[in-house]
Amino acid sequence: MNVPAAGPGEPCDVLVIGGGPAGSTAASLLAGQGRDVVLLEKDTHPRFHIGESLLPRNLAIFDRLGVRDAVDRIGVLKPGAEMISDVTGKRVDFNFATGIDRCFTYSYQVRRSEFDALLFSHAARQGVRAMQATRVLEVDRVGTDRTRSVLARQTDGTVRHFAPGFVLDASGRDTFLANRLRLKQADKSNNTAAVYAHFQGVDRRDGEMAGCVSIHLALDGWFWLIPLHDGITSVGFVGTQAAFRNRSGRPEALLQERIVSSRTLRPRMTRASRVSDIMTAGNYSYRARTSWGDRYMLIGDAFGFVDPVFSSGVMLAMMGGTLGAEVAHAWLNDAAEGQRLARRAERQMRGAMDRLGWLIYRINDPVMRHMLMTPNNRFRMRDGVVSLLAGNFDNRAALRLSLLSFRSVYRLMSLAARLGLPVAGAAG
Repeated sequence: MNVPAAGPGEPCDVLVIGGGPAGSTAASLLAGQGRDVVLLEKDTHPRFHIGESLLPRNLAIFDRLGVRDAVDRIGVLKPGAEMISDVTGKRVDFNFATGIDRCFTYSYQVRRSEFDALLFSHAARQGVRAMQATRVLEVDRVGTDRTRSVLARQTDGTVRHFAPGFVLDASGRDTFLANRLRLKQADKSNNTAAVYAHFQGVDRRDGEMAGCVSIHLALDGWFWLIPLHDGITSVGFVGTQAAFRNRSGRPEALLQERIVSSRTLRPRMTRASRVSDIMTAGNYSYRARTSWGDRYMLIGDAFGFVDPVFSSGVMLAMMGGTLGAEVAHAWLNDAAEGQRLARRAERQMRGAMDRLGWLIYRINDPVMRHMLMTPNNRFRMRDGVVSLLAGNFDNRAALRLSLLSFRSVYRLMSLAARLGLPVAGAAG
């Protein structure tokens, strides 16, 4: 695309594409280090976005940004997650307070329209040049004076030309640079799709697990129930290809059909009424071949996305924003150091996604479902799974040992199942 831009580009240290959690986090942290940051968001806040369930490890980043109290005011306290099996009707609670790392034992459910607007406004208050309704059109490969050249168009048609020293792509599922550089690869091992909406009047948990996210395990997929403020509940179905194959009806009919077919979800929806449009998303999981190059880095969903069954999206996005800010700041001082940190950051991001992915890819496997629904804490396997679900993506020895034990038991039980041996009770 050739878009004329008058005059030299507006200089800045870092330009961030996308004003979601990854972009706003990175922009705020860079501004706090004295960098001149431009943050461009194609839409106008507040705008709807899926991914309303946060993880406890988000709290550490909220504290670093100084926004935890503000998030508390808009969020519903989330003590953990529950899983309910359509096959057995059994419910199992995963309380964050029982994990290996108990520094953060709760999180929040949030309306993303409010949450994303909060983070974007916070970035602006830190001195970020935050612009909404501004769509990036081009990012050249090499600019002058060791800068890049970025063209963006505002809603009135004005074309802005920027000359940043570094670009962070936080464009989300638009995957701006990954598409243009042909880096994006669909994850064939987890090719799922989703249909979802907001409802009023859904039956929600009470007691000590009030506010938890509910995961209903159906035969060919799973449902999420996320309680929000004002009695609103986000309800969605994520299914395998088989669940959506040969479906020609409208999304409304599909979601209703799936709800009615679930023996555990249907009773919770008897008094529910839909209060939003039905939305869909396909080809959920993907990853870029690499997350960085000469004076640019992909962060958050612009780098990769995994199935949201464990509510990891915002945590991975803000983790990417934190790492991206560190890389950009270092690169502007010393390109060699920036490259070293970029390699390390990519290993961290891939490691986190791989550890989650190992569970996610098996969420519809009968052996994995049996282990999750009959958790065993020998070798702290259950505590390790809870810590992973809480967003502890590091590689500390205690967590590594517990998850290695969990994987080993899974492999043994899977082998037994393939040999026709009984596995019931083996993990209970």
